[in-house]
Amino acid sequence: MGIEIERKFLVRDDGWRTEGAPHVQPVLLRQGYLSSHPERVVRVRIEGDHAVMTIKSKAVGVSRGEWEYPLPVADAAEFLDRLCEQPVIEKYRRRIPYAGFVWEVDEFLGVNAGLVVAEIELPAEDTAFDKPDWVGEEVTHDKRYLNSNLISHPYSAW
Repeated sequence: MGIEIERKFLVRDDGWRTEGAPHVQPVLLRQGYLSSHPERVVRVRIEGDHAVMTIKSKAVGVSRGEWEYPLPVADAAEFLDRLCEQPVIEKYRRRIPYAGFVWEVDEFLGVNAGLVVAEIELPAEDTAFDKPDWVGEEVTHDKRYLNSNLISHPYSAW
């Protein structure tokens, strides 16, 4: 079993666009949920030219179990269109190196347009890290910002 230790933050300004991002090409992600139950999430994601199914357990603190399996892109596309809860999440992701870690900055599209978040994965819950100036308020424990919740409660309706 893999363990995901992730912290999520709002992005306070466009500073990330100039700090490393001009050299980082955005990748379009399309993802949907076969299950968005709080105890277990089953996600299908197409990222560029590959696809995965990810199963995540309930979070305890900022950690949760995570299992990921490759999928054929054609199967993933069919899952997204026919089986996943709607609407699917679409977003551009940029991976920006900063102070020994990689920040993933997601710009949401569609009904979640206007939402920009930054996430960092850590090796342990107590790992210290530096935040870039453009990283704002932490929203790790705010359920509204879970991608699985943005389907039924889109950012545009807040």
